[in-house]
Amino acid sequence: MRIDAHQHYWKISRGDYGWITPEVPVLYRDFLEEDLAPFLKKCDIDKTIVVQAAPTAEETNFLLSLSDQTDSIIGVVGWIDLENPAYKEQLEMLRKHPKFVGIRIMIQDMEDENVILEPDFSKALSHLGELDIPVDLLVLSSQLTAVCEMLNKVRLRGVIDHLAKPEIAQGKLEPWKKHMEEIASHPTIYCKLSGMVTEANHHNWKKEEFIPYVHHIMHCFGMDRVMYGSDWPVCLLSGSYEEVYNLLHQTLPEDISKEEKARLYGGNALEFYKLGR
Repeated sequence: MRIDAHQHYWKISRGDYGWITPEVPVLYRDFLEEDLAPFLKKCDIDKTIVVQAAPTAEETNFLLSLSDQTDSIIGVVGWIDLENPAYKEQLEMLRKHPKFVGIRIMIQDMEDENVILEPDFSKALSHLGELDIPVDLLVLSSQLTAVCEMLNKVRLRGVIDHLAKPEIAQGKLEPWKKHMEEIASHPTIYCKLSGMVTEANHHNWKKEEFIPYVHHIMHCFGMDRVMYGSDWPVCLLSGSYEEVYNLLHQTLPEDISKEEKARLYGGNALEFYKLGR
């Protein structure tokens, strides 16, 4: 089974996508299954993991309701407020849905990423770890020091979204490389090869710019802990679905086997999100 492990759907009229405004016209419209289906077919993708794009319980419920009606959605990564004392109850409600597969923590949007190191937050993360709940970590490369410290304190089944958003447009590799090596030393942490084109110069990038980043992730995480993700429709800021799909093909190491590609394009997502159980 071939899986896009990271994409989004939204309806603007729902009103909780504060970051999607008329000033970003390419994204300021509804994006639903019928919009993505032709591209999935063209790229031979069978299923997708839909990831939350708003920090609200309402949006997570919206995505779960979409998954009830959409066969191509194999799993939903939702959101809960880990700073709310009732987060355990929120989590248990979500776990009742058969297509709920995990939650995402939006460190990127935190005024101070060190919040994730505070005792109450660490306790909530430990609870997720004890339950073996898959956790997506949306983080900027400039916030990785806190993530490294967090992972030394708690054990998570976690995945770094979008390679932790390295500064590809500037060609900057350090200290991102060092931080990702440290993160990869934790055997339960994976990385999504997603979201790269939006960190490059929009619509003005070349495949060669991405090779050092892709190869470093492969070196650190190996072929058993990486996943393909389109980050559609956010990727449209800098490239089409097909361009994103082809870009990863063009930047992979040449010696990758057919079996390893099968893990990258589906097998690892099935394992991480526990979809084969």
